[in-house]
Amino acid sequence: MKIKFKCCLFAGLAVATVTAASYAQWSSPADDVAAYHPSAPLKVSALPPILAGAELTGENFRYPWQVHVYQQAAKVGNVLYQLPCNCRCDRSVGHTSLRSCFETLHGTRCDICAKEALFAYQQTKLGKTPTQIRSAIARHEYESIDLEKQ
Repeated sequence: MKIKFKCCLFAGLAVATVTAASYAQWSSPADDVAAYHPSAPLKVSALPPILAGAELTGENFRYPWQVHVYQQAAKVGNVLYQLPCNCRCDRSVGHTSLRSCFETLHGTRCDICAKEALFAYQQTKLGKTPTQIRSAIARHEYESIDLEKQ
């Protein structure tokens, strides 16, 4: 009887420990980074394309900034691949990096994605590395982007 009790107690404690460890309040903020790839893709042609050309028209592209963001995103797709998206679309729709937002229409509806992509484009043109841009995104420096002025 004592052995059975000890086994049940041990199993209960193990389940409680695993459950507690899985809750977000037990993880540090540094562990809660959105999905991204630490290096450039090995084969760009294997990735879904960023929307371009005639795909940048229609009901989802009502504002000039939406088209502009996708055009700039296409120019730095490898960089976007190495960046997280702070809207947390990795959780909600399974995106694997900021680049994923522009392979679909997601980037037209989300100002966080749009601002991060324009910020990444600007920073790349200034010679910043994806690692440096990732750090700036973590500091929310992209928030100063005004989409209407693009």
